[in-house]
Amino acid sequence: MFVSVRRVKAFNTTGPCQADKHYMLDPLARLPKARGLVEQGKYFVVHAPRQTGKTTVLEAMARELNATGEYAAVRLSCEVAGAAEDDVVWAQQDILGAMRSAAEDAGLPVECLPPRQWPEASPGLLLHQGLRAWAQQCARPLVLLFDEIDALRGRSLVTVLRQLRDGYTSSNTPFPYSVVLCGMRNVRDYKAASGGDPNQLGTSSPFNISIASLRIGDFSFADVAELYGQHTAATGQVFTDYAVQRAFEASQGQPWLVNALARDVIEEMRVPLDQPITDGMMEQAVERLIIQRATHLDSLVARLHEPRVQRVLEPMIAGRDRALDTTYNEDLSYLRDLGLVTRSGPVQVANPIYQEVIIRVLSQQVLDQIDADPHAFLLSDGRLDLPLVLDEFVAFWKANAEILDAQRTYHEAACHLILMAFLQRVVNGGGFIDREYALGRKRLDLTIRKPYLEADGRKAVQWSAFELKVQTDDNGDQVPPGLEQLDGYLDRLGLDTGTLVVFDRRRAAPPAADRTYLTEAKTPKGRAVTLLHA
Repeated sequence: MFVSVRRVKAFNTTGPCQADKHYMLDPLARLPKARGLVEQGKYFVVHAPRQTGKTTVLEAMARELNATGEYAAVRLSCEVAGAAEDDVVWAQQDILGAMRSAAEDAGLPVECLPPRQWPEASPGLLLHQGLRAWAQQCARPLVLLFDEIDALRGRSLVTVLRQLRDGYTSSNTPFPYSVVLCGMRNVRDYKAASGGDPNQLGTSSPFNISIASLRIGDFSFADVAELYGQHTAATGQVFTDYAVQRAFEASQGQPWLVNALARDVIEEMRVPLDQPITDGMMEQAVERLIIQRATHLDSLVARLHEPRVQRVLEPMIAGRDRALDTTYNEDLSYLRDLGLVTRSGPVQVANPIYQEVIIRVLSQQVLDQIDADPHAFLLSDGRLDLPLVLDEFVAFWKANAEILDAQRTYHEAACHLILMAFLQRVVNGGGFIDREYALGRKRLDLTIRKPYLEADGRKAVQWSAFELKVQTDDNGDQVPPGLEQLDGYLDRLGLDTGTLVVFDRRRAAPPAADRTYLTEAKTPKGRAVTLLHA
């Protein structure tokens, strides 16, 4: 006897979304201009960081075009040809094979399928001649959506792009009606990816026929609420408004993170369906995601020591301006295409989860060397004994500053990373650290949030604010501006006191053992604060 099984949808964190399996937003609404460009027969680029829904969007676009009966649309992945490197024949053969399989899987009518046998051609024209033969026999205008185009490298990428360009510009040659190239990078980076000098991207690109470069954006707050609302509609389980807000604040709408947070609460924490999902649960999910560092986050972490990534992130963490050299704009564009930094000013890490992961990874080496028991820094009610924390850091810094500083690859941000590693060890699971850093801010703001119980048993949170500054040979005494900036930070947090930390990075600075001490200071607004010279 056949028994029907009610399929429960899930929040997807692996592969393209499927409407019958996953909660998902309308993919085509995320790329509204694309359909019009296809109908005009244009060749164009779609780009977005990893795991933002590119493949889901392309598959939906192909299905919609095919459903009209007016086009033969095929999405294919170039990833199969990624291993070909500079072997142009191997790469073209892999792509042609992927095209045939994708066309068959798309359910195209027989009169729209590619030739049974691709025509013979010289090594540099296999793709051109294959597409020409397919377009000539296809009963409908042929639309090709090349997914993962930037999986190709070197000569293989150049060869593919030039053949597409040559076919497009030859008006008398049958060729695909519209082509979409989709990957992480914007079209301006294709020359660099194909082996060109990244400092000369103004020169001719192998794909200079692109009419537009469209980016798939992150989710808005309304999008997150709608996506989470689908779970509520299906199961009755409510995400509180604060839970949705916390998810959006932590992820800034990055699609994979939005789905991963909800999935963690529902599938890992297993909150019963008759209980609402709260902001506290979402906070736990954020921390678990940071600690687990899933594949999506690891793919970003793997790039932290790339020179062009470090050139942007290091001054950001150190709180100084980026040197405006010839590589700056291209470095910044690269990080934006990776999704690591914001697309508009001020330039900062794209979301708080990425911010935290970056800092923890870069400070891990120091963290492993810190032998401190977090319980030793707690008061009887669970609050952090902040004076003790500062005293212990002073002792630690005096003993280890020069050694640890010399070990850092992010040398300019070493002081900040060492202090943050120490605080992370002290807080370690019992509290939360929020960090704010961006290019040109000339400081790093940091807040420790430590939950505890008041005398009557009510839950409360202890807030401790830190302002981190660096004195160099070029910028003079940083205590006065630091106190003024700390005032602004405390105003924003609604706190009465905080800690200003000023690291002395002058070449003639005294040894750490001589220059490190704690004192009291007053801000311009009269707040009594702690001042740490280090």
